[in-house]
Amino acid sequence: MNPRRALAFLALTLAASAAADSYTDSVEAWRKRRTDNLIAPEGWLALVGRHPLPPGRHSIGSAAGNDIRLAAGPARLGTISHEPGGKVVVALTDGVDAKIDGTDARSAALAYGSANPTYVRAGTVNFYVHRAGADLFLRVRDSESARRRDFAGLAWYAIDPAWRFEAEWVAFPQPRQVPIVNVLGQTTTETAPGKAVFECGGRKYELMPVVAGERLFYIFTDETAGEETYEASRFLYSDAPKDGKVVLDFNQAYNPPCAFSPFTTCPLPPKENRLPLRVTAGERAYPGAR
Repeated sequence: MNPRRALAFLALTLAASAAADSYTDSVEAWRKRRTDNLIAPEGWLALVGRHPLPPGRHSIGSAAGNDIRLAAGPARLGTISHEPGGKVVVALTDGVDAKIDGTDARSAALAYGSANPTYVRAGTVNFYVHRAGADLFLRVRDSESARRRDFAGLAWYAIDPAWRFEAEWVAFPQPRQVPIVNVLGQTTTETAPGKAVFECGGRKYELMPVVAGERLFYIFTDETAGEETYEASRFLYSDAPKDGKVVLDFNQAYNPPCAFSPFTTCPLPPKENRLPLRVTAGERAYPGAR
């Protein structure tokens, strides 16, 4: 081979190798952040309760006889009232070591339905009001939960750049209002602005995301579900379309919270997102599920 051509070929080979290493490093860093978020004191593994909060006044605490019995925490924490109009007020029992949003207030209305709900904390336990459909629940976490303590680690497919697709973005003439059903059978309506079309193994496939802030959120399932991957769904995000393209990187597909806890309200894939192929990339079934 001509020496100049040999040097050029070597340079291209080294550049491709460096790019592959950089890509692998970026996915591994993302996966580490995924694990760190999951095992955090307020991550999904700390979730220990999802209690319905119907209208009325309810006693709350860890002792038997409370209307809402917590898995841990003070025996008689106080009361929580779901008032007409959807207002929720907590009143702490005198002498109980607990805080409302970090303050010493003994009673307060609890904010919910936003990214910054009001937290009530007592020792290792905390809770806040969560809306699912038209219903309200108390979502309770304990940083000393057995699931967090006994975390079995995450299982992943090997990182494979072949599962990273630059998909064609097909915008809908008008954004669609799509019904999304969760594991409780409740339905919410989300906005789908278009669909991503990608080619794998010589065939074209489509995924329809919903809007999630400035990003796109894909709830999908494929033919590995129930065998190698979680049975209900997996999640994937992409950035907004650019120049008619979106990047779908299935190496960053991951399990929903319901793969780790029965106290979640995960959305299920719309019919458009049931892929008739095996996506052997991303997060596999949780080893500690059983």
